[in-house]
Amino acid sequence: MATIKVQQVKSRIKCPKDQKRTLDALGLRKINQVVEHEATPAILGMVEKVKHLVSVVK
Repeated sequence: MATIKVQQVKSRIKCPKDQKRTLDALGLRKINQVVEHEATPAILGMVEKVKHLVSVVK
């Protein structure tokens, strides 16, 4: 299966608690941090939930 790289581009300050939990589940803790995940439906759903805070890096 394909992999995607997800980078946090905005701060998690003042975000709802569920979005902070989603960032934690993705492994993102700092701005500009990049993590690599398999492109499963669960991971893609998490990225969609916090799409205003992250970007998908090629």
